[in-house]
Amino acid sequence: MTEAEIDAAIARLEGEMPDLQHRHHRDLFAFANAWAQRYDAILAGTPDNLRESVEQRLHRVGVRWGMMTGMRLTGQFPVFKQQA
Repeated sequence: MTEAEIDAAIARLEGEMPDLQHRHHRDLFAFANAWAQRYDAILAGTPDNLRESVEQRLHRVGVRWGMMTGMRLTGQFPVFKQQA
C-alpha cells in the first residue's frame, strides 16, 4: 500500500469504529475481533519502512476506542481573540 492508501484505510477504520462498537456493544470479544481483523489487514499491506509509524497511529486509534492499553488524553484549546 502507498502512504495515501494507508491514510485512507486508517481513516476508514476510524469512521467504522462507532458502528462496530454499536453492533458489538453486548459482545466485547466480537468488537475486539472486528478491530483486530482491520488492524491486521492494514499492517499486512504496510511497507516495512512505514510500519512503525502506522503501528503508532493504529495504537492511538485503539486507545481512543478502548481496544489498546494506554492513557487517553484530553486537552483544552483556548479561544484566541482575532484582532480587527
